[in-house]
Amino acid sequence: MASHTAPANATTMPASNARKWVIVFAIALAILAYIDRVCISMAAPHMSRDLGLTKVQMGWVFSAFAIAYALFEVPGGWLGDKMGPRKVLMRIVVWWSAFTAITGGVGSYVQLLAVRALFGAGEAGCFPNLTKAFTTWLPNEERVRAQGFMWTFARWGGAFTPPLVAIVFTLVSWRFSFVLFGLLGILWAVPFYLWFRDNPADPKSVNAGELALLKEASANATGHGDVPWAKLLGSRSVWLLWVQYFCLSFPWYFFITWLPTYLQDPNGRGLNEATASTYAIFPLLFGGFGSLFCGLVSAPVARMLGSTGRARRSLATLGFAAAAGFLVLCINTGNPLLAMIFMGMASFSNDLVMPGAWGTCMDVGGKYAGSLSGSMNMMGNLAGFVAPPLGGYILQSTNNDWNTFLYVMAGVYFVGAFCWPFIDPTTPIDHDK
Repeated sequence: MASHTAPANATTMPASNARKWVIVFAIALAILAYIDRVCISMAAPHMSRDLGLTKVQMGWVFSAFAIAYALFEVPGGWLGDKMGPRKVLMRIVVWWSAFTAITGGVGSYVQLLAVRALFGAGEAGCFPNLTKAFTTWLPNEERVRAQGFMWTFARWGGAFTPPLVAIVFTLVSWRFSFVLFGLLGILWAVPFYLWFRDNPADPKSVNAGELALLKEASANATGHGDVPWAKLLGSRSVWLLWVQYFCLSFPWYFFITWLPTYLQDPNGRGLNEATASTYAIFPLLFGGFGSLFCGLVSAPVARMLGSTGRARRSLATLGFAAAAGFLVLCINTGNPLLAMIFMGMASFSNDLVMPGAWGTCMDVGGKYAGSLSGSMNMMGNLAGFVAPPLGGYILQSTNNDWNTFLYVMAGVYFVGAFCWPFIDPTTPIDHDK
């Protein structure tokens, strides 16, 4: 389709709102991504029983997804920069949907490891490519707010997956439930591919007024495979961005892997499956509110502090420190409901970091936003590779002492708080060009 250009009076024409559909598609995909990755946490007790898995083996199953996801994050983000997110996202969603469905057919520990690794490899690149689409389709002032909305609904999709899966388990086996969840991705992929274009100048639904609004953003639409890796590796801010995301993701992976087991284990909270599935909502539900809150207050806080950089550093440092504190309160609270409220607040604080971190990838990465966000998310998923099996070993060596595992998580959060004061979250990596 030929691109159309804005006439001279474009700035006086009311802008269309086609770009809002990009946010809608991103939110829908984020929800699906979290349903497909969180459903295994509720299925874990059933899978462990049917396949004869130990806690350490189940930890490695969780980890198999994370390491494959991490290894393919940078290639997935780079492909988005080079080819555009339209083709890449289509392939990503079809791949991960297929392996979600195949999960229901595994018959052994080795098969489960392989299928979950292939699922993770397929899902890698999802959020970097959505971030690339935001960089191309949204003006600068709308990007962090869009990230806030996307991560809010991603968290809420994951939050309501445990009770959703519990209901599905009353109707079908855990095996067939994976087939049902796998079908959902295909329902997203077809309309997205038919409507979305990498360059906002291509769809007829984008009028001249909106094109004028997106003039600077659409410059990021052309292919950029020549990523300046030397500059990325030589940047202190980039290294600290990677470290803080590892610290952010390490405790967070507990919420989508071990949490249902912790809630049902007699050495954890000792709840029945129905109550555990309800309480398991709290961390991701509260995390969604954290992303939403951060997305909405970032601009006012930036005006109050005098710069976007100060706002991102302040919110992220506060988020890390508060997350560590709330986890300690959770550990030392005997009441399961109150403990889960504290864990929910730790997740809320966790997500005060999220929109700013991904917004930093867009501002610092610019036309290389897919590659930079992919590398950051790679570090986060390396944490996801380390945390679940480490938790399994901690539980095995301490006779199922869950508090030791939670204290380790709080300590990692505390380390993350020291990264953000030294990050420049707004200066583009290629600012000298």
